[in-house]
Amino acid sequence: MRSLCALLCAALIALAPAADELSSIALYQGPDRAQRLAEGARREGATLTLYTSLTLEDMAALNAAFEARHGVKVNLWRAASDKVVQRVLAEAKAGRHDVDIIETNAPPLESLHREGVLQQVRSPEHAALIPTALPAHGEWVGSRLNVFVQAYNTRLVQRSELPKSYAELLHPRWKGRLGIEAGDDDWLAGVVTALGEAQGLRLFRELVATNGVSVRRGHTLLTNLVASGEVPLALTVYNFTAEQLKRKGAPLDWFVIPPAIARANGLALARGAPHPHAALLYYDFMISEEGQRILEERGFLPARRSLQGALAGQPLRLVDPALMLDQSEKWTRLYESIFLSPRR
Repeated sequence: MRSLCALLCAALIALAPAADELSSIALYQGPDRAQRLAEGARREGATLTLYTSLTLEDMAALNAAFEARHGVKVNLWRAASDKVVQRVLAEAKAGRHDVDIIETNAPPLESLHREGVLQQVRSPEHAALIPTALPAHGEWVGSRLNVFVQAYNTRLVQRSELPKSYAELLHPRWKGRLGIEAGDDDWLAGVVTALGEAQGLRLFRELVATNGVSVRRGHTLLTNLVASGEVPLALTVYNFTAEQLKRKGAPLDWFVIPPAIARANGLALARGAPHPHAALLYYDFMISEEGQRILEERGFLPARRSLQGALAGQPLRLVDPALMLDQSEKWTRLYESIFLSPRR
């Protein structure tokens, strides 16, 4: 027993400096930060592991630019955000340290912060970001905003008939022509709160009862169904997906019914990152001018103040990830009762 205790104590002592070292690297802001990270990345083998929920095509563009600049290979694993969280937590529970950087939606990142598996970072790039991209605890950073917009098929819907408010969707012309994604409870929370909870919930219940709303799983799928004409008007698609299809020549355009609801997406350094120097190079790159311009070119709304793009003048209501975690059961239940239950 004594020998076992001695081994455990030795293991804990061995781990402590590693944790301290990771923290000192992540919090360092000296003028030679970039040089230190580059040298450390070479010692680590010039590689890192990234878990993400972003589309492979978009990640490929970002990672190619990063690898070209820093000579660090990115090993990528992609899944839906809930699967990303599950894998990170399962590995942490098992004492495995495989992942360096986690890139996904703000609510999952906030939940990982609460689970104690993320590392606080201070980056010189933080100063250029909008304030809402920087949670006070500093354990994740917003790199882009996913704005919920409305998309329509330009062959089936005239721009002159587009609704200017959610109340206008009650018009008979929209019967059987509306679609929505299956899990956008944070969008519902933002819209309903802005409209007044009782009034907003009553409006959407009436909308489903009178005109019906087709529910589809997956924002990319929903946007593609708008382009194909199967869903003439979608209520919750991401601005970047709609913009990408539009640029490719699809018969699709998008607009915003106020209030515009946005959800931050971002990235975090894993507390047990095996390649911390390379991971921090990636962290800085994603929120740098170069990384953010790649996001902008691909139709995203970057988190840098200088690159707010086409939605710069649009007053955005950002989803509070901490609040959504605390009230997730309430809004999930309401979303399902309004949009999913009527289909059963």
